[in-house]
Amino acid sequence: MAIQRLDALVLLTLTGGGFQRRGGGGTGYIQETYLAHLIPQKDQAIFDFSVLTSQLEEGSNSEAEPAIQNSPIKTQNFPWRVSEPLSLDELTNQDFLDLVEGLEAEFEEEFVARQVDADQDKVLLVGVMTQQMTLLDFEDGLAEITRLVDSAGGQVLQTVRQKRSRPHPQTVVGEGKVQEIALTAQTISANLVVFDRDLSSAQIRNLETMLGIRVVDRTEVILDIFAQRARSSEGKLQVELAQLEYTLPRLRGRGQTMSRQGGGIGTRGPGETKLETERRTIAKRIARLQQEVNQLLAHRFRLRQNRHHHEVPSIAIVGYTNAGKSTLLNLLTNSEVYAADQLFATLDPTTRRLTIPGPVPDEPLSIVLTDTVGFIRELPPALIDAFRATLEEVTDADALMHVVDLSHPAWQSQIRSVMNILADMPVTPGPAIVVFNKIDAVDGETLAIAREEFPQAVFISAAKGLGMETLRDRLSQLIQYAISPR
Repeated sequence: MAIQRLDALVLLTLTGGGFQRRGGGGTGYIQETYLAHLIPQKDQAIFDFSVLTSQLEEGSNSEAEPAIQNSPIKTQNFPWRVSEPLSLDELTNQDFLDLVEGLEAEFEEEFVARQVDADQDKVLLVGVMTQQMTLLDFEDGLAEITRLVDSAGGQVLQTVRQKRSRPHPQTVVGEGKVQEIALTAQTISANLVVFDRDLSSAQIRNLETMLGIRVVDRTEVILDIFAQRARSSEGKLQVELAQLEYTLPRLRGRGQTMSRQGGGIGTRGPGETKLETERRTIAKRIARLQQEVNQLLAHRFRLRQNRHHHEVPSIAIVGYTNAGKSTLLNLLTNSEVYAADQLFATLDPTTRRLTIPGPVPDEPLSIVLTDTVGFIRELPPALIDAFRATLEEVTDADALMHVVDLSHPAWQSQIRSVMNILADMPVTPGPAIVVFNKIDAVDGETLAIAREEFPQAVFISAAKGLGMETLRDRLSQLIQYAISPR
C-alpha cells in the first residue's frame, strides 16, 4: 500500500458456492469484507501476519481480528490496520474521504513531531555487511558514515542493515531489502538514501528508479563535506577537480535529451548530443583544473625549496580526520586555525613556525609545522588525485607527527588506515612520531593498551594542554634524527 501510494485497500471473501463462471476463478457471493489502511508509526500493532493470512485462506474470517489483537507470536511491526469483518452494506456506507482525511491529519501530526531542520536532509542510512567484514568493522563503518552525514548537514533518521556474501551487482542489496528500504523511507519521510559504500552509476540509477528518492554513496557525502569546508581558492580548486573526476564516469541518461552518438542500434543520435557535450565540457574543465593544480604544486615546491635554502626543518601533522590536528597546531604555535569537532573541519594545509629546544642548550631550534587534510579509511581515489598538492606536503616534510584520537573506539583501525595511505604514497615519508591525543577522555585500560603497543609514543590532551613540554622535547629529538646525516 505504501509503495503503490494507496489510501485504502478492500479485501472481499466469497461464499464458495453459487454461480460459476466460464474459465474458473472465485465463485459465490460476497460473504464479508475487510478494510485495510496505513497507520502512523506510534499506532502500529505487533503480530504475526501469517496467522491472519492462513485464517482468511481457511475461511475462519471471524477469528481474523482476534488474531491481530491477541496473537502470541510477536514478530514484527506492521504499519497498517485491518478492520473487523464488514458486510457489503457497511462497506458501501463507509465515508472514505473522511477516513483518508483523518489519517492524513494523524500522519501530519507525527511528521511535525519528528521534523528536522528545514535545511537538513532527512537520511535513511543503508549498511551492507559482506563476508570479508567483521561485525566490529561494519559497525564502526556505520558510525563513521553517520558522522559524515552529520558533518554534511544531514540527519540520519534510521539505519537499515543487510548481511550478504557479496553486494548485489544491480542494487547492492536484495530485492526484498529494496522494498523494505522504500517502505521505511516513506514511513520516516526520508528524502535521501545514503549507502555506506561506493556505488556504480548503474546501481544508483536502479536504486533511484525503484525507491523514488535520491541515492548517494559514501564518496559523494565526503565530496559534499569538502565542498562546504573549502575556504581558500586552492581548496575550492582541488574540491572541484575531485567532484568532476568523480562525476565524469557516472554521467548517464538515454532518450532524446540525453541520446548518444555513434554507430549501431541504440547509439545513433541527432548530431552531437547532450551527453557527449557534457562529457567533453567536463573533460576540458578537468584538464584546465589539473593545469592549475600543477601550478599550485610548483608554487608549493618553491616555498619548500625556500625553506630548505634557509635550512628550516619541517614536520607535517598527519592523522585520521577529527583526531585534533588543528587544535594541537593552535596550541603549539598560538594560532587561530579553524578547529571543530567535525569530520574534515579543515582542508587547506596551514604552515606555522614553532620554536623547540635545540641540540645546544639555550639555543632554541626554529621549525615549521604543517597541518594537512585529515585521512579516512578507503580514501576515495578522486580525492587522492585532486589533493596531491596537499599530500606532497607530507612526503616532502623532514618528519611526521601522527596524531591519534585515543578516545575513539576504533583508534587502532584508524592507525592502520593512516599507515596504509602513507605506505601507498609515491615517495616514502620521513620518520614519524605517534602522538595519542584526548587522553583526558579515555579510561586506564585503553591507556595501558596504547602504552604497551606504542611504547615510544607521546600521550597528550590538546584541549586540556597536557603533555606539551614532553611533546616539544620529543619533536626536538625527532627533527634532529631526521636531519642528521646517515
